[in-house]
Amino acid sequence: MTGADDDADDVARAPWIPGPRRAADDHADLTTRLPEAPGAEAEETDMGETEEPEVPDLSHNVLKSLLGAWALSACSAGETKAVENHLTVCAPCADEALRLRDAVTLLHEDRDLDLDPLLRSRVLENCLGRRPARIPVPDWVTPYDAETARLDALLRDIGESEWHAPVRLKWYEEDRIVRRKATVAGVIGHLLAVDGLVTTALGLDDPLGAGVPELSPTERTEAFWTALDRPPNRAIRGPWRDQSHTLIRTIAFAGRGVADLTVTYKDFALPLQDSLLERAFECWLHADDIATAVAYPYAPPSGPHLHGMIDLAARLLPGALANRRRTGLAGPAKELVAAGAPGRSLHLEVEGAGGGHWYISLDSPAAIGSPERAVAQVAMDGVEFCQLVAGHITPEEAAAGQDGDREAIRDVLSATASLSRL
Repeated sequence: MTGADDDADDVARAPWIPGPRRAADDHADLTTRLPEAPGAEAEETDMGETEEPEVPDLSHNVLKSLLGAWALSACSAGETKAVENHLTVCAPCADEALRLRDAVTLLHEDRDLDLDPLLRSRVLENCLGRRPARIPVPDWVTPYDAETARLDALLRDIGESEWHAPVRLKWYEEDRIVRRKATVAGVIGHLLAVDGLVTTALGLDDPLGAGVPELSPTERTEAFWTALDRPPNRAIRGPWRDQSHTLIRTIAFAGRGVADLTVTYKDFALPLQDSLLERAFECWLHADDIATAVAYPYAPPSGPHLHGMIDLAARLLPGALANRRRTGLAGPAKELVAAGAPGRSLHLEVEGAGGGHWYISLDSPAAIGSPERAVAQVAMDGVEFCQLVAGHITPEEAAAGQDGDREAIRDVLSATASLSRL
């Protein structure tokens, strides 16, 4: 260390020390005057203020030893002044003082290291408020945007070997559970292939290649898997994520009319707005399959997004009931009414986040579900209802509160499971 009397080079290199926190003595309450000796009066300056504290004459070594206390604001007023005077002429001590001052800023009370769960939304809100998107993403696309982003975050976290972890896929077909073995990479290939139905409807490239005939989602998946030269690996993440980004960007630039564009699934069709919601639903369910395979925690979608997915399933149920009735898998219609008129209904009450109340027309897809014509009621948790829609559980396994017409309840629960597929 160099003392205060050393050469001028050290003095010239002394860094500037920012104004420190007040010393410990400065925190005292100075409004109350201490008792003074008889006849003594405090000396004051011309401005009416108390004189500066007396600065002790301390050696370099003593001043150096006080740096820690000074950084913590634990010096007396006189010692604080002495240390600060010394720092202006002693470069090594000034450097040490800066390091100690920075270290003090790291001292704080213990606190939770988890990020505030609202931090992301506040940051995004602030960013969008300062500079709104020139071409905003339509609200009806946000569930798909959110679920693909959540799945991508999961995929970034898993290791190379986990891409080949076995995934147990299952769905409900012909009134029974069907199972299929795949890998994490194979599931992403499945999502890539079926999302291709939406991209081709928008005039984008088909991941299966040009000239592919119209295929169902299951047929597209099998065709994609069969065409691969080797088992898929983590390299498939890039094409899948690029396709989802391109899809969202294309819809954002396409304008309002694109929401009603028809997406054909071979055996049925959906407007693009509903198709994106269906793709978000499948992305979540398969992400949950992957998370289970690699022991990764995974939460359901947000309440509003989950509500939209449940609403789509509820709107598809009357048609699913009619299809099952035509094949003899559901009871016959009991009371036909004119199209648009209230008909016999089942009250579907979904509880939890994303829940609500729906009235399912029982006898005709053209009839309107009505509270006044309800003949049965089913109450279910929202996530469990979605598990039934996905065919992950059977109608008999669904924990549903039931009241009313038993045949109507059985038909609706079975129709709900029949919405599933690979």
